[in-house]
Amino acid sequence: MDGLYTAENTVLGIGNIILSDEGFGVRVVEYLQKNFAFPDNVSLIDGGTLGVELTHFITGTQRLLIIDSIDGGAEPGKIFHLRGEEIKNHFAQKISAHEVGIQDVLTMLELSNKKIPHVELIGAQPFSLEAGTELTPQMSKLVPLFADKALEILKSWGLIVAAR
Repeated sequence: MDGLYTAENTVLGIGNIILSDEGFGVRVVEYLQKNFAFPDNVSLIDGGTLGVELTHFITGTQRLLIIDSIDGGAEPGKIFHLRGEEIKNHFAQKISAHEVGIQDVLTMLELSNKKIPHVELIGAQPFSLEAGTELTPQMSKLVPLFADKALEILKSWGLIVAAR
């Protein structure tokens, strides 16, 4: 079965929006949805903390861009851009619910011969994971930067996105 809402290209924001900077990926996707018009072959998905349920939304996509806060044990605000096997290696070391979930989804798709041919992940080291529905001011400043980075990646895929 193909994905329920899948486009050829998918931008997936993941994270828990009640743990401040943990919701970064979701907030970047919200920013993109509000400020840009995407071609029909691009799907923007708020994946929140969904786990294997994400399979229904990304099965059949050819290119997947994941946006997330990334605990790389680095200085807060450090920017990460991972591709292919780097993503699998990153998620293999993580234990948060949504990170295990996306790792499981990518593995399930691979094992069922529905592997997504091209996967990239961009993210930033969080400043805080305290309870709260707002990003820290420092992480909020990164949202437009990451939106621009996502647009650069989509452009490298041959896609044109227009500002609203």
